[in-house]
Amino acid sequence: METQKRISVYIVEDYLLTRITYKKAFKDCPDINILNDFESAEECIDALEKQPVDVILMDLGLPYMTGIEATKIIHRKYPDIKIIILTSHENDNEVLSSLASGANAYALKDIDTHKLYNLICTVNEGSIWIDPRITKVVQKTFYKAEPREKEDFNLTPREKEVLDLLVQGLSN
Repeated sequence: METQKRISVYIVEDYLLTRITYKKAFKDCPDINILNDFESAEECIDALEKQPVDVILMDLGLPYMTGIEATKIIHRKYPDIKIIILTSHENDNEVLSSLASGANAYALKDIDTHKLYNLICTVNEGSIWIDPRITKVVQKTFYKAEPREKEDFNLTPREKEVLDLLVQGLSN
């Protein structure tokens, strides 16, 4: 009988209570293994040198280096690591910058545990996910009345296709 590999996860969140909550939520989960948690992006990046993981839950509002800056660095050095932005920020610029930096998902922190579990599994399998409350940001950016020829945000053809499908209202 083949056993499924557990998804290894790091949590990057500056609030201790939030880190503890995430760890407790997945403590007994047979599919997800929270390997460590960090209050700064720098600590996480240092730890990746010794022990890369499958998925990182990344807050945006971190001290020193922001979650967006960290996502850029991690995505460049470790392109196979999936990054889920898990934040309370709904700012258009932060949403678009996060996705352009290489984030695989953008979720708001009020996501319930079951949905977060599914999100981790889905992103680990290679899917991109955007909180349905955030898709309006993508829609208004990419589908203005006037064509935008010069700004393509360096998206690959596949990423553009996925965004188009999301705007059409399709799910993962």
